[in-house]
Amino acid sequence: MTFHRFLGRRGTIAVPAIAVMTMLALVGCAPEADRTPTGSPSPPYVSTYQTPEPTAIAPLRGTTVPAGSLDHASIAAKIDNHWDARPQVGLETTDIVFEELVEGGITRYVAIWQSEIPELLGPVRSIRPMDPDIVSPFGGIICYSGGQQRFVNLMRQTPVYNAIHGQADTESTFFRTNTKSAPHNVLVRAQKLLGQHTTIAAPQQQFAYSLDGESSSAAKDGVTVTTMKYRFSSSYWGSWKWDAARQLWLRIQQDKVDKDSTGKQLTAANVVALRVNVVNDRGVPKTLLSGKGKAWISSGGAMIEGTWSKSSPTSPIRLVDTNGVTIRLAAGNTWFELIPPAGSVSFTTPSGP
Repeated sequence: MTFHRFLGRRGTIAVPAIAVMTMLALVGCAPEADRTPTGSPSPPYVSTYQTPEPTAIAPLRGTTVPAGSLDHASIAAKIDNHWDARPQVGLETTDIVFEELVEGGITRYVAIWQSEIPELLGPVRSIRPMDPDIVSPFGGIICYSGGQQRFVNLMRQTPVYNAIHGQADTESTFFRTNTKSAPHNVLVRAQKLLGQHTTIAAPQQQFAYSLDGESSSAAKDGVTVTTMKYRFSSSYWGSWKWDAARQLWLRIQQDKVDKDSTGKQLTAANVVALRVNVVNDRGVPKTLLSGKGKAWISSGGAMIEGTWSKSSPTSPIRLVDTNGVTIRLAAGNTWFELIPPAGSVSFTTPSGP
């Protein structure tokens, strides 16, 4: 065994070599200070996700709206289209408008509001025999200034609340404006009228809708068109021109821009022309809407041909293509042109008629 000698103050001490090695090993195994950086602790994770507000589909436009925002009735009105009635009040916010033939070869409208109720609408005129079939599927309220008693009786038999000028229940909501001459001057305080009938249910969805014009049936399966021209009689005609920048159809009557009460041109996301039969009801043209006929549906700068049908006064109008597939309109407002047999419908394509 090897010994090492260490010199102390009083002499030398013999230490075995193995002891030296053991001491050195213990010194080498002494723990070092922890050099791992500590830093600040990470903050707890907090999610910033917010649950989206629930949405619904506007029943008469097909647009997405906050859930519950349209839980109210629709308002329909028989709107004057005489030259002295223009520009009409509130047409720019309609969901759906039906243009129909009346006496003298001119037209009137059945306009329907639900997505946006204007403060005022009008001028309203008297009811016609086809109007019950038009408004019955929507329910809600119908505004008009009166009419032949037989037509009023028909309208009162529908599931629609009749708001008639000159009646006790419309004394605060119907009035004559001094901005137009009689009989083209009866307006309706629409928001106030709706507030008086809060228990009337909202309308059911009437048509199938796509997300936008590009995904509508006309744009996907139809032909590209730039103009739709229509004629109700020898004395009345109009047209719709496609505005690609705005993705809307622009309305023209008798070759003049058809403006709303704000001075802007009336527009539509969809223009639907229906070939309808018209009979003479004791001197009053009556459009027949129960049945079926040819249809031309224009959306997204294109047109698709199809068939319309309506099985009963309270059933909605159904639109299908030549294969029997339901036609989807573009989300937005719609104008219906109810073209009589003597009338016409034509289209202009980018390359010509």
